[in-house]
Amino acid sequence: MNKKPICRLGLALLAAAFLWQAWGPPLCRAQAKYDYINISDPFLRKIPVAVPEFRSMTEPETEAKASARAADILTDGLTFSGYFEIIDRGAYLEDLQEKGIKGQDLNFDNWSDIGAELLITGGLWRYGDAVRLELRLFDTIKGELLFGKRYKGRIADMRRMIHRFCSEMVERFTGRTGLFDSRIVFIRKHGGDSSITVCDFDGHNPEQIVSSKAITLFPAWSPDGRRIAYTSYARGKPEIFVKELGAGGSPRISYDGVNITPTWVPGTGGKMAATLSVSGDEEIYLLTDSGKIDKRLTDSWGIDVSPSFSPDGSEMAFVSKRSGSPQVYIQELGSGDVRRLTYEGSYNTEPAWSPEGDRIAYSSMENGRADICVIGVDGGSRQQLTRDSGSNESPAWSPDGSLIVFSSTRSGKAKLYVMTASGTDQRPLLDMPGEQVLPDWSPAAAAE
Repeated sequence: MNKKPICRLGLALLAAAFLWQAWGPPLCRAQAKYDYINISDPFLRKIPVAVPEFRSMTEPETEAKASARAADILTDGLTFSGYFEIIDRGAYLEDLQEKGIKGQDLNFDNWSDIGAELLITGGLWRYGDAVRLELRLFDTIKGELLFGKRYKGRIADMRRMIHRFCSEMVERFTGRTGLFDSRIVFIRKHGGDSSITVCDFDGHNPEQIVSSKAITLFPAWSPDGRRIAYTSYARGKPEIFVKELGAGGSPRISYDGVNITPTWVPGTGGKMAATLSVSGDEEIYLLTDSGKIDKRLTDSWGIDVSPSFSPDGSEMAFVSKRSGSPQVYIQELGSGDVRRLTYEGSYNTEPAWSPEGDRIAYSSMENGRADICVIGVDGGSRQQLTRDSGSNESPAWSPDGSLIVFSSTRSGKAKLYVMTASGTDQRPLLDMPGEQVLPDWSPAAAAE
C-alpha cells in the first residue's frame, strides 16, 4: 500500500489507482466500547446516528454537491445495514459548515440532546478529478472520538471510500465484515431476454454480463468472487456455463440429460457440485475444476437437486423427493450419512446455508404460495420470515450473515427484496423493468 504524501502536482496520478490510508496514532485514539450487536435479534435496537453534510474544505462553491453526495452515500450505506437509525438533519442544532469537524469544534450536548448516540463528521477536499476525505466517528454521550480515517482517490471512487468506512464501523459494532464490498448476481427477464446481471450490495450499478434469448437459470458465485456458474438452454438443453468476470467466453459443462443447479464447494480449489441425469434420474455429482465428474454424491430413487454447502465444505444441504414431496436434507460428505432437515410443510426447496454455518434459509410452499423460512442445522428453531406478501423464493445470505436477498411477487412481477436475518426491514433492492429472480450474494470483495 502506498502511504507516501501526495502533492497537488501529483494528483493526476490518482486516476490510475484507488488509494486510501488510515489516520496516524494522534487521531486514532479511542475506544468507547459498545457491546456487539446481535444481528439475529428480531427486536434489535438501532443505534441513533447523526450524519451532517460533509464540510467542503477547499472551494466550497464547487465542492458543495460532492460533499452532500458523500454524506448521503454514507447515510444510505448505514441505513442499508439495518443497524443504525439516522437522525433527520432538520433536527440538528449545529452547522458543521461553520463550526468545524474535529472534536474540539463540537458541542456534544447539542448532538446527544437530539437523540444521537453517534456522530459522523466529514471533510472533503477536491482537486479536479481527485478527492480526499476525512471521516470521524464520535460517541456523543462520552464526547470521545471512536476512530477516524483518511481516504484519497478519484472522485469516481468515492462510494468505495465511504463504504470502507461503513465496513469498519459495522465491524466494530457487530464483529463482522464483508457486506460493503460484496455484490449480487441475478437473472433479469425483460423484453424476451434472460440476462445475468450483477449489482452492488445495495442495488447500485447494475451491469449485464450475459444476455441470451434462451432460458437462463441458477447463477452462482465462486468462492473467490471471480466467476459465476449458471445453467443455460442456449443449445437447446440445460447445460452449465462458467462466466469469468472481466473475460470473454464462458466454458461449457455438458453431459447427457440435464445439467442444472451448479454450486461451488468451499475449500476445494474450484470443485463444483451440480445436478446431472447421466444415470437416468437427477442426482448431485461432484465435478473437478475442469468440469469432469469426480464422484456421485447422492443416490436415491427421488430427484436430488439444489446443493448448498456448509462454510467449511464438510456438509451439503440439498432438496430430495425421496420421502415423496420435496424436502431439505443434509449429507455429511465424509461418511455419506444423510438426515432429513425439514418436516413442516409439504414443499420445501432452495436451501441456502448461512455464512456462520448454524442456519439454513429455504423456500417453503403452502397453498400455491412460497415463503422464506430459516431453520437450525439441527432441525430446530424454525422461523417463517415472510408472510402475506406474494410468493417469496430463492433466499441468499449476505457474506456477513446479516441480510437475506430474495425474489418476491408482492408488487406483482417478481422483484428482488432484502431483509435482515430475522426477517425485519423488508424492502426492495433495486427498481428496474422486467422481472428479477434467482439472486445469489457474493463472498466479500467480489471481483469487479
